[in-house]
Amino acid sequence: MCGISGIIKKNNQTIDVAQLKEVNDLIAHRGPDGEGFYFGSNFAFGHRRLAIIDLTENGHQPMIYAENLVITFNGEIYNYIEVKKELVDLNYKFRSDSDTEVILAAYHCWGEQCVNRFNGMWAFAIYDKIKNVIFCSRDRFGVKPFYFSADQDQLVFGSEIKQILHLQKCVLLNQKIALDYLITGLEEHTNQTFFENVLKLPASHNLVYNLTNHQYSIQRYYKIEYHQKVNSLDEEGAVKTYTNQFNRSINLRLRSDVKVGTCLSGGLDSSSVAVIAGEQYKTSSGQKFIAIHARSTEKQTDESSLAKQVADFCDLDLHIVEPSSEDFIQNLDELIYTQEEPFGGTSVFMQYFVLKKARALNCIVMLDGQGGDETLLGYEKYYPAYLMDLKGIKKWSGFMNASRNSKLSRTQVLSYFFYFTKYKIRLRRLKKRSGYIRSVYLHNFECAEMKQMSEAYLDIKKLQFLEIEKTQLPHLLKYEDKNSMRHSVETRLPFLDYNVLETALSIKNEYKIKNGWTKYVLRKAVEKLLPASIVWRKNKLGFNSPEKTWTLQLDKQIESEIKDSEILNKLVDFSKLDLTKMDFRSKWRLFNLARWEKIYNVKFN
Repeated sequence: MCGISGIIKKNNQTIDVAQLKEVNDLIAHRGPDGEGFYFGSNFAFGHRRLAIIDLTENGHQPMIYAENLVITFNGEIYNYIEVKKELVDLNYKFRSDSDTEVILAAYHCWGEQCVNRFNGMWAFAIYDKIKNVIFCSRDRFGVKPFYFSADQDQLVFGSEIKQILHLQKCVLLNQKIALDYLITGLEEHTNQTFFENVLKLPASHNLVYNLTNHQYSIQRYYKIEYHQKVNSLDEEGAVKTYTNQFNRSINLRLRSDVKVGTCLSGGLDSSSVAVIAGEQYKTSSGQKFIAIHARSTEKQTDESSLAKQVADFCDLDLHIVEPSSEDFIQNLDELIYTQEEPFGGTSVFMQYFVLKKARALNCIVMLDGQGGDETLLGYEKYYPAYLMDLKGIKKWSGFMNASRNSKLSRTQVLSYFFYFTKYKIRLRRLKKRSGYIRSVYLHNFECAEMKQMSEAYLDIKKLQFLEIEKTQLPHLLKYEDKNSMRHSVETRLPFLDYNVLETALSIKNEYKIKNGWTKYVLRKAVEKLLPASIVWRKNKLGFNSPEKTWTLQLDKQIESEIKDSEILNKLVDFSKLDLTKMDFRSKWRLFNLARWEKIYNVKFN
């Protein structure tokens, strides 16, 4: 896990050494264990190292292999031992124990197809001297970031947006993404960012840059596969298959030469990871597994008692942080700077403080439960598509069970169903729910993803693909990466092992939601490992923040900054807007954008 930098000059000029170092220094927090550079004739790579596998100098980057390949790499290839064995059998030699060298040897052997053999998270660039190309790749689900920007003079890439902004003359707003965010709350639904001409290499894609003619192409290398064999399994077989894949995923993600721990909210997903990882870790190391929980100061969002239940039951070494209003205020600008783009709410702060605590405990690798809800139908909003997938009378019994075994009443289940029926109804409800929506310049607003969402909400397969690839999971992964790397901590996500994900999506829906119980197959997988109060709990919170308490002290400042924002004054008609009557999330989005505008000195284009 590290940070990468790259500059390619289209006019074949050499790279300014000082300039590249400045860009690389901006991500020093991603790699406090070392830095390195490689300079070609008209391009250069930078690297910051966070040592996880092979802590010796043999793991230093940029790494050179076979005299004609050079890599700068951020991430982990969890199955590097298995891939390495396959390469050794093909007579490849290795001088290190790092996964980085395995990537290079794999590329040398299989070319661009090597990425299909990797199980992990990655963003890397490989200079191929023989082909005179730079081969870049981002992992299947976009766990690791790869930002880039191209103009007539150069292409720049890096692990964070601030690296690219450093080389731009003026920081400009991407109006489309800003409007999408203000109106719908979407953030990571396209390859664009909030900054004009700063793009993301999409997940599951490769970028190949030709250094001879300075043209580049982007191609997809992976699509989620459904497995009919898994879909044909009965309940017992589905639970067994999922359990085996999940256990294997966790085992792979415990491979580390530094201390490993886990984030623990007290919910089903994080608790499942904690109990299985804790047992495996204790068996191999003889030590208790560290778990870190963020406690909310508001009673209605406090899950610490559940986290303690899990820790006691599973013999975990539990550490609890409890961020105060003062912590929130003092770290507000720091987190907005860390996240680099406006975000949806204050719960991101809770994750930030958990990972800060991990670093203080020297827990350099942390497991987390992201992806469980999206892959196993864990959100209540999935009920409409699930019910539509049922046949005959099962629809009625499914509806009754949904209200019986979830936190929703029958009326609420029904309202979810009608809420997502048509795009026009969806947009109308958005307007009605948020007063400021009527004030935003809607004639400039067209969000294709919103239409896709409305169409997909009654088709369970389309919905899961959309949530995983565009509307839900990507922004959670962005929060995770930036919060963890700000504290020089690597997070690993067992639910997003592509084998686990494909297994989850292939399992019959009746085993993902059964008798109204969401994530049923996971509940059965850990039924004997966790307390029943955790396995069969109906409500889910995650690391919910005490946002009412936190923002109360800032209320006047929030309203003042919203009104003073140059960008918002060009997007919003404040004569029609009553900030005192707005719901919190809408108000937060306005404030977050206004504060972000100042921190990054963003100009309206």
